[in-house]
Amino acid sequence: MNSAFLITIAIVWYYFAYKWYGGTLEKKIISPNDEIETPAISKNDGVDFYPANKMVLFGHHFSSIAGAGPILGPVAAVAAFGWGSAMIWILIGTVFIGAVHDYLSLMVSVRHDGNSVPEVAQKVIGTRARNLFSIFVLITLILVVAVFGFVAANTLKSTPQVVIPTFGIIPVAMLFGYMVYKKNLPLPIGTIIALLCLFTLIYLGFKFPISVPFEGKGSFTFWFILLMGYGLLASVLPVWMLLQPRDYISNWILIIGLGIGFIGTLVTHPNINAPFFTGFSSKSGPIWPMLFIIVACGAISGFHSLVGSGTTSKQLAKESQGKLVGYGAMLLEGVLATLAVITVSAGLFWIAPSGMEQFSFFNILGSDGPIKAFGMGYGRITQPLLGTFGMLFGITMLKTFVMTTLDTTIRLGRFVAAELIGPKMPVLKNRFIGSLFITIPAFYLGYTGTYNIIWPMFGASNQLVAALALLVVTAYLVGVKKTTKYTLYPAIFMIITTFAALIYQGYNHLFGPNPNYILGITSAILIVLAIIVAGEAKKILMLSKKQ
Repeated sequence: MNSAFLITIAIVWYYFAYKWYGGTLEKKIISPNDEIETPAISKNDGVDFYPANKMVLFGHHFSSIAGAGPILGPVAAVAAFGWGSAMIWILIGTVFIGAVHDYLSLMVSVRHDGNSVPEVAQKVIGTRARNLFSIFVLITLILVVAVFGFVAANTLKSTPQVVIPTFGIIPVAMLFGYMVYKKNLPLPIGTIIALLCLFTLIYLGFKFPISVPFEGKGSFTFWFILLMGYGLLASVLPVWMLLQPRDYISNWILIIGLGIGFIGTLVTHPNINAPFFTGFSSKSGPIWPMLFIIVACGAISGFHSLVGSGTTSKQLAKESQGKLVGYGAMLLEGVLATLAVITVSAGLFWIAPSGMEQFSFFNILGSDGPIKAFGMGYGRITQPLLGTFGMLFGITMLKTFVMTTLDTTIRLGRFVAAELIGPKMPVLKNRFIGSLFITIPAFYLGYTGTYNIIWPMFGASNQLVAALALLVVTAYLVGVKKTTKYTLYPAIFMIITTFAALIYQGYNHLFGPNPNYILGITSAILIVLAIIVAGEAKKILMLSKKQ
């Protein structure tokens, strides 16, 4: 298939889905009422609760949920099962499950004073569901901070060209926030100035790469400490000062990058040389359930509900803006996932011809990882537009989002810790102490590399969080007497799929040729929790049938 045809079909499909399915959810489920004050207005504290311009909030939300996730999963899925399998799940999952999950979890949080989904779970399901959800969430957030800090530090160490834009965006964003929010600078003018500054920073980074004078692990240690310190401090600053403007500016970089990638695909229109389907099984396991665990971001990810109910719901100025931010941002992530599939299946070679081995998908994936594979493929597709700068721009585009996810996740962890443990330990309600509660264990796991021990289970636990979020939304809909079919059936599918993945992974870790008993025991624990989740789903299903 021609890559230009594929990406065109995907964009048309997402536009149609936004109007059709997103509009259906807005009309039949949410029925937004802008006469009701959102938590951003009714609880405005100038720090965490603060109404944002809808496009600024879209930028924050998209930047926070995207990160490198829509790249890592789709690239791995192409390698395991072929490009067709990955695309079918991305196109269907994004519209009917992922965007539904994101939009409705955001709006349920808005309808519950901006509380996180775990806290809402206590009100609509019960204390057990809330405690179960909160434990999942805290573990997930600590792991995300550890891994993103680790990945970001290694990227700064190995790619010194991204140092200047990575840290230079911070003062640019703070100045942008001050001028727009405090001095009433028109948003379009501020956006143009900020983007010019950021592209200048990218150029300066390309011309003046910065390396630190430490050898071995010293370089990683320097960047890791700096990044974690940044995340800690940024997580306690008022959202208007850094979070909103930085994510908004970063969002434009990715939108521009997507636009260049789309135009580059139309211009070069390379044929997809990877196979459509490689078989029902691979080294990653059987296509069901493993494909649906490998591709999380880009189809559905439980982490998104934590962002939507953690920070975004506290900044939504009007209920009518929820569809754009929640449903729309997830569809845009689907576009990014589609571009990721194209860059490695058409921009690179499945079997490289003689003399082109440097563009072999599997060679790059094996030696440098999926982000480098994306960058190399992106560079080839956009070569007529960006020349040799394409690969670096593609990597820098993703690197910007790692920073946004880092401090947003620490802030989310602070919220959940304050809700779950704060009543018994009031000190955790302090912004700085609450952020330290997340940062310290994340620092240990990331710096020592011990996150690797349990990270392989992250995919399944993340999808279990998504199932829980869908169950919470379903329970809310039962309470307000709205139809539950849009959320209950996706929740059941995700529970069954995740349960099957945990059984497969657990069996391999305990009885496979290379047993890993820590992961095997972790799988067993998650299986027990999945059974509990299934029990909650059964109760909600019975309640929905009584409507």
